[in-house]
Amino acid sequence: MPELPRLADPQTRRALELDALAAILPIDRRDRLAEILTDDDVATLRHLAREGIGENSLRALASDLAYLEAWAQYSTGAPLPWPAPEALPLKFVAHHLYDPTERDSEAAHGMPADVAAALTDAGLLRVEGPHAPATVKRRLASWSTLHRWRGISGPFASPALRAALRLAVRASARPRRRKSKRAITRSILDLLLATCRSDRLVDCRDRALLLVAFASGGRRRSEIAKLRVEQLSEEALVARDPADPASERLACLSIALGRTKTAAAEDDARVFLVGPPVDALKEWLERADIAKGAIFRSLDQWEGFGHCALSPQSVNAIVKSRCARAGLDPQEFSAHGLRSGYLTQAAQSAIPLPEAMQQSQHRSVQQAARYYNDADRRQGKAARLGL
Repeated sequence: MPELPRLADPQTRRALELDALAAILPIDRRDRLAEILTDDDVATLRHLAREGIGENSLRALASDLAYLEAWAQYSTGAPLPWPAPEALPLKFVAHHLYDPTERDSEAAHGMPADVAAALTDAGLLRVEGPHAPATVKRRLASWSTLHRWRGISGPFASPALRAALRLAVRASARPRRRKSKRAITRSILDLLLATCRSDRLVDCRDRALLLVAFASGGRRRSEIAKLRVEQLSEEALVARDPADPASERLACLSIALGRTKTAAAEDDARVFLVGPPVDALKEWLERADIAKGAIFRSLDQWEGFGHCALSPQSVNAIVKSRCARAGLDPQEFSAHGLRSGYLTQAAQSAIPLPEAMQQSQHRSVQQAARYYNDADRRQGKAARLGL
């Protein structure tokens, strides 16, 4: 990555460096990040990008670093120190994981009101009350990772911090939230596809996007956003009914996933599309005249499109928009609903868990089995004793 010319204004220089980094790391609110991050922070992110850190991991590290810098400035009046003293992560835990009932009687418990107000005004704090334990643990992990990449040690393995985190998680008593409140199973997917029946190019794109994301195992929104023509391979026709070789023959494509959240680029992970999703994808590529590069691209009001891929946020917005058009509450759904919906539908269709995991590329049996267990329990006798 070439070095940019030195500029007199440090904030302008950081903004331009972040803009150059955006080719690898899509970052929203560039100018706001340039205000929050230091020169050393931006240098660390550029170093991580050169080292080949995955886009999702790099995006999360950048977001967490910006939050930590802002929180340190508002709560201590000084930038984030490197290395961090042990007291600072303990303070971070106390500010973000606390007992909400204790806060009702003791205003000093938890995050101070002025710190919360400053973070809210900066658009960095979007919830009231204690944070989700998973969010706090991730930010502490990012903080620790950034220490290691800077070649310094931090206090993140200290017994005091571990004990404080364990007790704070227990006190906060905040249940884990699903990424999508409702799963997009086949019946709901059909409602979304019904809104894509016109001849408009945007309907053609969204139909292909929804079918590919669902049928390929419930791909993550980042994986759909970065999907490229070069990842597709034409496969031999397959029988509609595997038990009947004489049944109708259907088109088949394979998708080389490359680097994902759970797989490295060299793992050669592949999933398959059969039938209607293949037809929808080919129709989109033909109508949009896309022969290489990004598959799913933004469209303007005149249905013109550029060469850049959709962002993961755009994929989420498309799902929510289609839910609204289908008469569903978009607040109940997100793009992750396609992933949870795929496994939920697989469970309802009595597809063996290992077979479904081959397509979804879940590494954790425990994680994937949750959807199967929920489906079984809803259909079981134990949930119907009150009838």
